[in-house]
Amino acid sequence: MSHPQQGQQPYQQAQGGGAPVPAPQHAPAPVAAGLNMKRRNPVGVWLGLPLITLGIYNLVWYFKVHNELFNFDRRTGDAATGALLSLIFGFITLGIWPLITYLKLAGRIAQAQRAAGLQPTCSGGMAFLLGIFSFGMLYYQIELNKIVDRYGDTPAGQQVSLAA
Repeated sequence: MSHPQQGQQPYQQAQGGGAPVPAPQHAPAPVAAGLNMKRRNPVGVWLGLPLITLGIYNLVWYFKVHNELFNFDRRTGDAATGALLSLIFGFITLGIWPLITYLKLAGRIAQAQRAAGLQPTCSGGMAFLLGIFSFGMLYYQIELNKIVDRYGDTPAGQQVSLAA
């Protein structure tokens, strides 16, 4: 292999004495990182705060969870505003679009679990079944807390490394 001058690409000799071909570039793999999410009490999220705030906390929680998932792993895409608007204006689609974003949240949580190096356990089907009986937020928060627990005592908003 010849040694390139500055600004030139390295070459290696081709098999059989042919023309030199570019050598493969081995760049170091980027280490993914994100911001740790907040650990919340699942019962408080599911029952306590929605009762105290007459249901407004459901919207706040939904926005915050989507925003935290984006800050945790930016590869998921920012869906916080769109998810919140789908809940507020969901009556236009007769509740179909809010249901779709609700089920997509399970996929985003499972993807975050993978990124944290955990086996993904969050399921859209389970969330749908539990959501019928009003246990969906409880289920989602328990699944989110698994990700937070993976990083131990790291405070919310601190940078953490992602496994995948």
